[in-house]
Amino acid sequence: MKLSLISLLVGSAAAFAPAPSARTSVALDAGIDDLKAIAEKSNPVLKFYDPLELSTTTIWGNSNDETIAFLRQSEIKHGRVAMAAFVGYIVQSNGFHFPWPIAFDGTPFPYAAGSPPEQWDALSDAAKWQIILFIGFLEWYSEAAGTHYMRGGVPGAYPKFSEFGMIPHPVPFNLFDPFGFSNNRSEEAKARGLITELNNGRAAMFGILGFISEQRVEGSVPLLKGLVAHYDGETMAPFA
Repeated sequence: MKLSLISLLVGSAAAFAPAPSARTSVALDAGIDDLKAIAEKSNPVLKFYDPLELSTTTIWGNSNDETIAFLRQSEIKHGRVAMAAFVGYIVQSNGFHFPWPIAFDGTPFPYAAGSPPEQWDALSDAAKWQIILFIGFLEWYSEAAGTHYMRGGVPGAYPKFSEFGMIPHPVPFNLFDPFGFSNNRSEEAKARGLITELNNGRAAMFGILGFISEQRVEGSVPLLKGLVAHYDGETMAPFA
């Protein structure tokens, strides 16, 4: 939830988007010109909109261009998390679940517990820690492997598990595009796909926050009133 709120703040500045893949890498001197070009493609009506002036700031002693790369990476990543959360919320709300048990003792997935937040509450602490630690590993690998997005790498490009020699055993699939469907796509198609992903990620941030908000405060999202069940738990306390 905290990450979702941060991503929503970052997402309000339409400039922060993945660079078109026609560029072999994101040059650190791309700066404002690139942001304006990407913003115009992602929203031709609003175009470049940065009311918080995030595109002119610097953080942690880095240059403005490195800061922009950090913010672009943040929006892309949180957009992807939000898209997964939005789809997962709908899937879980409709009772879909894995058919196998969640534990060796035969315990099923907690699909009968209610809404997605209630299903999370029904998980054991051990199961929750497995999820959190796995996400932590993915985060560590994205920061440690390959060329860092603030040092000339591509914001949003997740490093392949098959490269860099940081995993001591073979991994058959990569996190991004595990079946290689994008290998034969043209650069133009990839660039359009990145803009589409950016816009879908922004919409998903509002979507998942809307679901959670309506569950906690009934009527706060009028369009969802009566469609999602009320939740009495605490969304900001995963182990409560």
